[in-house]
Amino acid sequence: MTGSGVPAHPGLAGGPVYLDYNATTPVDPRVAKAMLPHLTDFFGNPSSSHPYSAEPRQALAEARTQIAALIGARAEEIAFTASGSEADLLALRGAVLAAGRPRPHVITQVTEHPAVLETCHALEHLHGVRVTVLPVGGDGLVDPAALAAALTEETVLVSVMAANNETGALQPIRELTELAHAHGALFHCDAAQAAGKIPLDVRDLGVDLLTVVGHKMYAPKGAAALYVRDGVRLEPVVYGGGQERGLRAGTENVALAVALGTAARIAAADLADGAQDRIAALRDDLHQRLTAALPGRVHLNGPERDRLPNTLNVSIDGTLGHELLAAAHQIAASTGSACHSGTHTPSPILTAMGLPAKRALGALRLSLGRWTTTGDIETAADALTKAAAAH
Repeated sequence: MTGSGVPAHPGLAGGPVYLDYNATTPVDPRVAKAMLPHLTDFFGNPSSSHPYSAEPRQALAEARTQIAALIGARAEEIAFTASGSEADLLALRGAVLAAGRPRPHVITQVTEHPAVLETCHALEHLHGVRVTVLPVGGDGLVDPAALAAALTEETVLVSVMAANNETGALQPIRELTELAHAHGALFHCDAAQAAGKIPLDVRDLGVDLLTVVGHKMYAPKGAAALYVRDGVRLEPVVYGGGQERGLRAGTENVALAVALGTAARIAAADLADGAQDRIAALRDDLHQRLTAALPGRVHLNGPERDRLPNTLNVSIDGTLGHELLAAAHQIAASTGSACHSGTHTPSPILTAMGLPAKRALGALRLSLGRWTTTGDIETAADALTKAAAAH
């Protein structure tokens, strides 16, 4: 058993300490167990009318209810997709095309996931959409005043993520939503990193559209969903047989829907038990250990308080992130930098926050999760300290 009270994960046994939960999470064995019968025994098409369809149809409905419960929605407001990127596409393209405006205006912000930013660029080039990309401050947060200044009568949609994948920065979604609605615009929130890690309630936030991604909360890759508030009109992302309220045609992948639903149910129970506090304590312990061992050299990137409980993004003076991780082979983590033909470029997210290139190239993203233990933190801190001391 781990410190989180769940059985040890077989995929993590014997390997380096896994601190890359924001990239992807191991599939929870309870999730795998729940989906298995729908890969073997319950093969029927949920849309058929014979007995073989009954179990898949019921399982699909239950999964929809479980996901809705995690985010405070109604089951009929959940549409399954094959990825978070597809859910973002359905939200953005769907809202823009359904608006029927001659030159609609969309607002997003500079540290969004590429699934949103690239969709905005495509809408700009293919459909003549006017796009405004808001800046962020040194903490990675959007200033609501910047959104207020950018909104116009032509704005049909605002898309701002709940939590940043690199820094964990939590955007002021409720305040931003109120501003968008005051101008008659819809609000989409990519909650891929936030769902299951912090409590989310779509009614409280006021969002019209919200993306949930399975492989960020212990379900397999290929399972995601979009919350579509009742009454919101979207152009479909896939045309055909009318599944998912006509928004995404194609026979449903019941096994993956069950996996996502089960993951949502487990996440809701974990949140109710205060699992986020346990994770935050481990994150802070790691930060404190690094700071104590490397005095004056460790710098937090992003907000200290308004961030995900599992995310620690730090730069260590005198080091390059990719070199540090290569030396600290006892852990598996990420940097925000990209490598092109052997040359590393700083993270666009940290650059947008105004961090100097040297500090951005020294950044590490250490993201914890369900199977992170106190022993893992001790191992990680020791490995990083020794690697940094050698530079």
